[in-house]
Amino acid sequence: MTDLVTATEAALEGELPGGRGELSQGVLNALRAPAGAQLPDPASAKRADPFGDDLQLALYVSYELHYRGFAGVDPAWEWDPALLALRAAMERRFLHALRDRTAGHPDVHDALDELLVEPVDGTGVSYFLRDEGQLWHLREYAAMRSLYHLKEADPHAWVIPRLHGRAKAAFVAVEFDEFGGGRAERVHARLFADLMADLGLDPSYGRYLDAAPAEMLANVNLMSLLGLHRAHRGALVGHFATVEVTSSPGSRRLAEAMRRTGAGPAAEHFYAEHVTADAVHEQIVRRDVIGGLLADEPSLAPDVAFGIAATTCLEDRLGDRLMAAWQDGSTSLRAPL
Repeated sequence: MTDLVTATEAALEGELPGGRGELSQGVLNALRAPAGAQLPDPASAKRADPFGDDLQLALYVSYELHYRGFAGVDPAWEWDPALLALRAAMERRFLHALRDRTAGHPDVHDALDELLVEPVDGTGVSYFLRDEGQLWHLREYAAMRSLYHLKEADPHAWVIPRLHGRAKAAFVAVEFDEFGGGRAERVHARLFADLMADLGLDPSYGRYLDAAPAEMLANVNLMSLLGLHRAHRGALVGHFATVEVTSSPGSRRLAEAMRRTGAGPAAEHFYAEHVTADAVHEQIVRRDVIGGLLADEPSLAPDVAFGIAATTCLEDRLGDRLMAAWQDGSTSLRAPL
């Protein structure tokens, strides 16, 4: 396991994926040329399905230039004005659709209270994996989630310069844990790579981008969109809160699933680590991150509530796709592993 992870960590950049439509193919064609090559007209974003494969892949590829980038892609593309204009058009399309889907969401305190409710007879992905999931289900789930977990905490880190005082100090305290508390071998992205190796998956960065459906891309894209815009700092805090508040009970179920199926010690450890850590994080996020932010900027309360609602909406869409496929006995990915 260690040899596999060490070898793949040397390849820091991902590989460009295949296109999924006119918009994403146009972006990918341009990225294979020097910065400044012709891109799709931003008006084309208005015609794209805001939750569909084409727009979500085009957005994902555009955002990835701010993370590790892609092998062979000119680094100057990161700040290319034409690409930023196209990205802005795609972001508007995506955000408008999300706001429509979450219209009438509760205020921030009610939204947080709803996250804390664990149903007695829960359903959904983590329950299914705990009770019925087979190794192939767990492998698909891990492959899909690798798009986020191999850069875990990075999208949220964009908000740190936009916070101050109590909110910033508390936020950084949580992120410090996510980044391994100063120990490289405990960085959560590394722990997830070890999980993937236990499951016989390739932990190379971005390896399963082609296989991931639009529902997974949208989840990661939301984090990047909110993090890269100071105007959305409240919504990103809402997203962060949703992840931390819901992580501990879900991680407990996933740790049980890994143990029951004999997935391996690293696979079980990744989720077991999150059970305790995120239970503590939930209290810090509620009291000090959100509490500190709204004490300083009370006008951001609706934005925090939107971040919670949008995150829940996209996670529900992803869960629906997974469960519909698995209950039918078919793969939830765009192509089987």
